[in-house]
Amino acid sequence: MRIVSWNINSVRLRAPLVEKLAAQISPDVICLQETKCPNDSFPEKIMNKLGYKYIAKNGIKGYHGVATLSRHPIAETHIVDYCKKQDGRHIETILDTKAGPVSIHNFYIPAGGDEPDPEINDKFAHKMAFLAQMTKIFKAQAKDKADLQTVILGDFNIAPGEHDVWSSKQLKNVVSHTPIEREKLAKLQATLDWDDVARRFVPEDEKLYSWWSYRARDWAASNRGRRLDHIWVTPKLSDKISDYQILAEGRGWERPSDHAPLWIDLDV
Repeated sequence: MRIVSWNINSVRLRAPLVEKLAAQISPDVICLQETKCPNDSFPEKIMNKLGYKYIAKNGIKGYHGVATLSRHPIAETHIVDYCKKQDGRHIETILDTKAGPVSIHNFYIPAGGDEPDPEINDKFAHKMAFLAQMTKIFKAQAKDKADLQTVILGDFNIAPGEHDVWSSKQLKNVVSHTPIEREKLAKLQATLDWDDVARRFVPEDEKLYSWWSYRARDWAASNRGRRLDHIWVTPKLSDKISDYQILAEGRGWERPSDHAPLWIDLDV
């Protein structure tokens, strides 16, 4: 099962890129973030024609929004309204597989604004509260972690490692790479001993990015990226991962998102 995560930055605007992605790598499941449309405006017919007959959506008008597209039946769908803001940042889908049920949590964690101080920046306070609630929810599942077959993925808006950004020194006080964000993400990762799949396939000391700013005249030449997008799995799924990739070329497609698609191959 090939599972993709992609901050699409408007699914209606970039539906042709989903078609391009489907043709190029043929995912079984596509988890989109920042869909930027209410559920009744989602381009469902286009996605159905691509083979994604099963769609779970949590969208709002104009901002945020997540959606999970699947070629296989979705057994259950659940939404947690994080921070009680009704801002379309989470959806869970459960798929029945030969290895048993696999739960996929699709997240769009708040970016956090420009100032990494919750006392003066409500957006950063929201990010901190969101991460705290995620940690609480998954920590409550810890007693069952040996049996859980769970994937969490999406735009986490945090680049945790030194080589997940173009310059850890220059970005240490920039939102997405501050010590407090990295600490909060580490606490979340510890809840269920989540496996950060990327760093099993790409060494820790190798630069790895999934996002490049629109502000760069030539994003590829400057290559000042950050790894903001993540796919984690519970320990029971770790040995079932056979591949991980970031499709960096997707950042260079016509009218692209500023995020590249990434995926895992899960042998279930």
